[in-house]
Amino acid sequence: MKTIRIRKFTLLSLFFISLVPWVFLVTAHVINTKTFSFDPTDSQQANLKQTARLIEANMKNWTDQAWQMQFSAYLQEQDVEAEIVSAAGEVIFQSNAAGERRFTISEQFSLVEDGNVTARVVVYQQNSRAIQLIAAFAGFLLALFLIGLAMRRWIITPLEQLSFNARRLADGDFEVELPSSRMKEIADVRDGFQVMVRGLTESFRKQIELEEERRFVIAAVAHDLRTPLFALRGYLDGLEQGVARSPEQISKYVAVCKEKSAQLDHLVEELFTFTKTDYRESPLQRKLVDFGQVCKQAVDTITPQARQRDVSILVKEAEASCSVLGDAHLLERALTNMLDNAVRHSPQNGKIVIEYEQIAGNVSFTFRDEGMGFTAEELQHVFAPLYRGEESRNRATGGVGLGLTIARRIMEEHGGELHVANHPDGGAVLSGRIPAASE
Repeated sequence: MKTIRIRKFTLLSLFFISLVPWVFLVTAHVINTKTFSFDPTDSQQANLKQTARLIEANMKNWTDQAWQMQFSAYLQEQDVEAEIVSAAGEVIFQSNAAGERRFTISEQFSLVEDGNVTARVVVYQQNSRAIQLIAAFAGFLLALFLIGLAMRRWIITPLEQLSFNARRLADGDFEVELPSSRMKEIADVRDGFQVMVRGLTESFRKQIELEEERRFVIAAVAHDLRTPLFALRGYLDGLEQGVARSPEQISKYVAVCKEKSAQLDHLVEELFTFTKTDYRESPLQRKLVDFGQVCKQAVDTITPQARQRDVSILVKEAEASCSVLGDAHLLERALTNMLDNAVRHSPQNGKIVIEYEQIAGNVSFTFRDEGMGFTAEELQHVFAPLYRGEESRNRATGGVGLGLTIARRIMEEHGGELHVANHPDGGAVLSGRIPAASE
């Protein structure tokens, strides 16, 4: 829709209000007089002069009834009215319609005899401009009505709707629609209002999702904490009550307690790291980091766990040095989490292959295992906090559902990204990139 500015609309409105009455006046004048001239016509002027001469020439007959009737007939034929008043103010003659004069023009003159005013004569003639003035006034009213209608539709109504919908929006109702307007300023406000509504709607939707996620996280954490705590308490009660009496039983109970406490420690550490990546108070400390060295440290960290499952880790190093700007500790944590996920889902005697190289200003990397890979559902939710593919949510793989979430957030904080996929030959593939450090 084409729009105009309010200032331009105001000027056009003033011009329209001035033009329409003038058009109506000229049109009515042309229809009534068949001419564009606004001066009195020659016939009107001749009638006035002729009437004046008749009155002046018949001063002695003013009171004559016959003359008055004859003169009245003449006035009616000429569409003229007349009134003769004596010097004392007495009405000597008055045409029949003289008492109801409307829209007339008059010519007044006095008759003087021997230096004294003998009478005052007023001649009335139909005013041909009255109709034009009425037409002009009607045009003025029509122009005001049309301008008021336009203002109502394009200015007042949209502003009223803005006010009404702003109150609806304050009450939490985001299903608002605003009327269009040809005024550019109001149209801009309307567009801005709609952008704000869309932003608030999206923000409200995300808030609901975050609230649902928060509730899920709290419930999942409570579940994950309760399971090892329940087992830990049971075995400690067994030790306290003397259920385990032999050294072998005591050693077994102690080992289980240590395992459960390690699970608790791992869960709390994961939650702490997850919280730090979500609510970082200080900016990321970026330093020049060798990605290959970080990858080696992550492999060293996860190697004991891999040996327990007879999983081998093969690192295909890049030919050139791959340096990035970032936090070495956080990057190592991200790579360790990815390796931990790969080891937990690798079969016995499986193999994990790590590759990285610098391509087009980025350090790209891939982590491939020989496990079962991801299901279609897992590919959609694998980065969701506390999500685990096992429906029973058991501890068979030892995960807490935060490792890949943390890894992805760390990569995003460094300006990179992390993706998951399945390899055509089987197994899961974690791939991503981090901007390389410029020379």
